[in-house]
Amino acid sequence: MEKLMSVVVVLGVVAAVLLQCTTAQTVHVVGDNIGWTIPQGGAQAYQTWAASKQFVVGDILTFNFTTNEHDVLKVPKESYDACSSANPIGNTITTGPANVTLEAAGSHYYICTVGRHCLAGQKLAITVSSSPGATPPSTNTPTTPTTPTPTSTTPAACSPSPTPSPDKVEGPSTMTSPPPPSSSSTGVFASFFVSLMSIAIAFLF
Repeated sequence: MEKLMSVVVVLGVVAAVLLQCTTAQTVHVVGDNIGWTIPQGGAQAYQTWAASKQFVVGDILTFNFTTNEHDVLKVPKESYDACSSANPIGNTITTGPANVTLEAAGSHYYICTVGRHCLAGQKLAITVSSSPGATPPSTNTPTTPTTPTPTSTTPAACSPSPTPSPDKVEGPSTMTSPPPPSSSSTGVFASFFVSLMSIAIAFLF
């Protein structure tokens, strides 16, 4: 009975670790194959890239660039629009590749401060959600909420309730420049571990 309790405890700990691994962050390589550089298509290249991704708090942005050729600086929207390094949020990262952990939901803006790179399109705007299922707030154009058609005949049920507009939150990001994380799959690890646990349980019984 004592061996069975030990196995149950070990399995519980392993299940908790695997659950944590499955909810771990996603690593987004900025620009995918083009990396962090002056894009040939101008800023539209990074806008298109960002539109195809879902960013969640805890995810990591990897900016692939050659040290001394480019850099990364997080800035507020006004500085992003003007391609200005005024009012930076954090320090300029000058060593590539650079990893940035997204620590807050809302809009995040990044530029390259080298020469006229930002003006040539080397800038990135993303919207980060608080959880994978959450819809990020729009960063482009505000939308006017529509009032649904009432389905009840009671006056209290028919009165529209205001829909709050999402606020833009520009929280801190942790900017570091270690090498990009490995691309090992948690699914492979989980399958391997389940196989090992099956063998261990078979030997106990």
